[in-house]
Amino acid sequence: MLRNLLSIISICFFIAGAQAQEKTIINSAPTAKDYANLAKLPDWSGVWYPDIADQVRKENTDIPPWKPAQAKVIEFHRAEEKAGRPTNIFNNCLPESMPAWMLISHNSMEILFTPSRVTMLGESDSNRLRRIYTDGRATPEDPDPTFHGYSIGRWEGDTLVVETTGIRPQTLLAISEAAGVPNNGDMKIIERWHLVSKNKLHDDMEIIAPNILTAPWKTTRIYSRLRNRKYEITEGVCLEASFKEAKDKDGNEIFVPIKYDVGGNRLPE
Repeated sequence: MLRNLLSIISICFFIAGAQAQEKTIINSAPTAKDYANLAKLPDWSGVWYPDIADQVRKENTDIPPWKPAQAKVIEFHRAEEKAGRPTNIFNNCLPESMPAWMLISHNSMEILFTPSRVTMLGESDSNRLRRIYTDGRATPEDPDPTFHGYSIGRWEGDTLVVETTGIRPQTLLAISEAAGVPNNGDMKIIERWHLVSKNKLHDDMEIIAPNILTAPWKTTRIYSRLRNRKYEITEGVCLEASFKEAKDKDGNEIFVPIKYDVGGNRLPE
């Protein structure tokens, strides 16, 4: 009798656990309706490239509200760049990460719509990747920090609203490729992606970084579209230029390091 009762209790717990797991399942199988709904979204196909001239203008006209310590670092970086000694703020082959990818990248990207997700593919960092989940899930309460963070999106008409959290504290809030500071944690990014004309896409950003900014910073970045297979994105492999093609003793195709002196100058072969 007791054994039967325990078996029934165990079965009940198993069913309850299975039901709970079913409720929290992610990446559920898309339906035909999900694919049909993609046709209702705005057309963002093609290759998008950033407006670099606008980025450069905003280095002087759209300044983040830095805290004093960060303002001092940025001032030093900009002085070094003006003197012809730009600081290599992106080193060790680490990703540019968020929000620097959207703010200062000079590389093209593609935007893909699939059921419950928007995916951004970029050229840098050996094919840069952002996943923006649009399936209605909530922002995770305790995410594992990553370089590009955890992005949750929703559509408001033809505007994609994205909230990104869970960004590693080491990633830089950069205003150029030579000026930026670590976000130091607790950063949140709110983006509103929308077409302003047929081939012009705006990313209106609000960056909330309480450890380095005195207030949220609102800024916009502009992307233009290339159509008709005029250009396709390619992989950008970090440090590829530091190697040359060669063959090993068995005739296998390999890469070997290029030799440099301590000043970074290439040595003769």
